[in-house]
Amino acid sequence: MIEKLREIFGATKADNIHKKVKELLTVYKDKIKKSDHTLTQKDILLITYGDQVQKDGQSHLKTFHEFYKERLSGFINSVHFLPFFPYSSDDGFSVIDFKKIDPNLGDWNDVNQIHNDCRLMFDAVVNHISSQSDWFKDYLDGKPEVVNYFHNIPADTDLTQVVRPRTHPLLTPFDRNGEQVNIWTTFSEDQIDLNFSDSELFLKMVDILLFYLSQGASLLRLDAIAFLWKEIGTDCLHHEKTHLYVKLFKDILTEVKMDTLIITETNVPHTENISYFGNGSDEADLVYNFSLPPLLAHAILKGNTSILTNWAQSLNLPSKEVCFFNFTASHDGVGVRPATGILPDEDITFLADTAIKNGGAVSYKTNNDGSKSPYELNCNYLELITNSSESIELRKNKFICSQSVLITMPGVPGIYFHSLVGSLNSHSEVKKTGRARSINREKLLISELNNEINESESLRNLVFSEYQSMLEKRIIEPAFDPFGEFEIINCNDKLFCILRKAKESKDYILAIHNLSNESISLDKSYLNDFQFDILSNEIVTTSIAPYAFYWLKQKSS
Repeated sequence: MIEKLREIFGATKADNIHKKVKELLTVYKDKIKKSDHTLTQKDILLITYGDQVQKDGQSHLKTFHEFYKERLSGFINSVHFLPFFPYSSDDGFSVIDFKKIDPNLGDWNDVNQIHNDCRLMFDAVVNHISSQSDWFKDYLDGKPEVVNYFHNIPADTDLTQVVRPRTHPLLTPFDRNGEQVNIWTTFSEDQIDLNFSDSELFLKMVDILLFYLSQGASLLRLDAIAFLWKEIGTDCLHHEKTHLYVKLFKDILTEVKMDTLIITETNVPHTENISYFGNGSDEADLVYNFSLPPLLAHAILKGNTSILTNWAQSLNLPSKEVCFFNFTASHDGVGVRPATGILPDEDITFLADTAIKNGGAVSYKTNNDGSKSPYELNCNYLELITNSSESIELRKNKFICSQSVLITMPGVPGIYFHSLVGSLNSHSEVKKTGRARSINREKLLISELNNEINESESLRNLVFSEYQSMLEKRIIEPAFDPFGEFEIINCNDKLFCILRKAKESKDYILAIHNLSNESISLDKSYLNDFQFDILSNEIVTTSIAPYAFYWLKQKSS
């Protein structure tokens, strides 16, 4: 810890900062419940907003807890709450106060009650804070204690090297006691980047992260972490001191809670993304597998798995201590930048065109040369890979096949709430907010959601029931150990095949997915003795139907 502090803040300041960190650790030592959880195949993370399901006269977090206990507790053991703090924009990602629960959702007691029934992941929105926060208001008022919390950059500074994830200007002008200041705002005018070269800000953030552990967090998602450190003259992305910070946060947090897991959220090309594994023990414990969503959608829409298979065969981990956090859908949509260098540009354009054709939208980024390119598909995942002209049965088959790929991939699956319950694009939400991202952020009345899930042969009913069945099978199969061995088998260009093996046993599962609209004969050369499908409890010997999938074990199993 002390060596990292010296590299970040310099030798002169490091000892005093280290002393203050130790004091914070002492303060929180008895407030944080010790545990020694090890990830297994039983760990499934549900990604949700705190107000995802609602009921009149009841706090939203209580309503979510009710839905969780009634519908999910038997097969989902962990919940990732997207930011549930008071906020001013971006549905929570412009945090006003890091230590409070948004009163529209409930309070910390509601969170603690949920924690009694499952593990929790909190969002640590460390890169930026709301323009409506006390910190920034104090800054604009000229208070000296926060004078270095933000980046005030001369307007004529050459920032052309900085990687931009958005199209708006990087600097936003504000009035500070009658003087114009130009503040670094990577994501929006309301999201003010924090200056992590300031030691007092660093200590404030350490206090906040330790507070999250004291409130039951076992996993912390470091939002937009790739942009943390700014240095003029560089691209300000994945800076070496950003990596140092991830390592430092891990050192500090595991000092008081050994099984704390750090998950880095970096919506960037694959090779950059996996750099946050570090050496396999010193940085992130899990890394978002950002390339999976666009590559899987591409394989299904094209009916060809070649690119997906080639990419998946390249996956490797620096140690047995880390793993991928796999997902397909998110509150943001589908990032396509992680497919850069894997998919040809025309295929990324094809995905963007498909999203628009199916009722979604596309967000763009500004490149260093001033041009714009697709950054994110704002579209529900089910609606991206299916369309409204298809039958409910076909839409369900294609979507559930994609989700089987998600939950059989090596690592831990993260399932977005709207995927689990078979939601579609919410145009009413977009109309209400005026933001494209709202298309996959609809809030649901619990009574209506339950009725739709219970309605036989409805899309929600079909998706939810099959999802539940898959997850119930997954959590009892040691072969899905997130740290177990795996092999991506090149079956043919219509099939995607994953061989999973338990870390400490001889359990194997061969997951075969037909991502095309054709029936495919199964070649016994790659089946070998994997012929018993644990999903249907039947022997598979002939062919695999369009968008069907099998989880195969040996006949003797």
